[in-house]
Amino acid sequence: MKETVLSTENLGFTYPDGTEAIKNINISIKKGEKVAVIGSNGAGKSTLFSHFNGLSEPTEGLIKINGNPIIYKKKELMKVRQKVGVVFQKPDDQLFAPSVIEDVAFGPMNLGLSLEEVDKRVKESLELVGMIGFENKPPHHLSGGQQKRVSIAGVIAMRPEIMILDEPTAGLDPQGVEQVLKILNDLNKEGMSIVISSHDVEMITEFADKIFVLHHGKIINQGNTEEVFSNHKLLIEAHLKPPKSSEILHRLQKKGLNVHMKLTAKDASDEIFKAKLKNQNQP
Repeated sequence: MKETVLSTENLGFTYPDGTEAIKNINISIKKGEKVAVIGSNGAGKSTLFSHFNGLSEPTEGLIKINGNPIIYKKKELMKVRQKVGVVFQKPDDQLFAPSVIEDVAFGPMNLGLSLEEVDKRVKESLELVGMIGFENKPPHHLSGGQQKRVSIAGVIAMRPEIMILDEPTAGLDPQGVEQVLKILNDLNKEGMSIVISSHDVEMITEFADKIFVLHHGKIINQGNTEEVFSNHKLLIEAHLKPPKSSEILHRLQKKGLNVHMKLTAKDASDEIFKAKLKNQNQP
């Protein structure tokens, strides 16, 4: 049985003005899982993610990393942030050095590593994200997709066990989305747990093993992709559009066609074709 690397117990956060951002969050993420937290804008995704490596301190409940509650002291938080890396939604919130190489090296340098080890980590990280050759470029001269990849490289260089990404494909063109997802899948194959937030359900169907649906700061559903995306009523409640393939099959079911819920375009077309053949063969 895989070990739990990140979990929350009755996690809640209320702003000083009394606004409850997240309430009674109970989730469990195991080693090597690809997890998505989905919800509409304002659902509380970014607030929840800010708690995962101690950037925010909960007003209720707790977060555990490898079974140990986060302790909100500088030395202890440094240990947590070596295990849990966060990639922010906007690269501008993360990239601040005058060159790509300096930005990626910032985290490892703060760990007190030797220059040789820092150089090694920077090179390996840039290679993983396909940004070799851009070392001396100013980050603000890069495209949105390139900036996102440099942000990910900076976290990879810290060698975390868990990577948290807030809306990692927001604002990217289809090629940029594909590049980022390939990087995340490659990291996952090496054993890294990946947790992303998004309201892009089409992308999530291609990526996640486990999904949590967040609405008004509460988890209202969880499960694998088929369990979550076959519940159209709940998706509508959470202000999320079902995947196109799932929506088509759902409409066909309502018209009386015997089809099973599928999520990818290929599986959905195969399902419709099988139902069509079955209908044609009926007397």
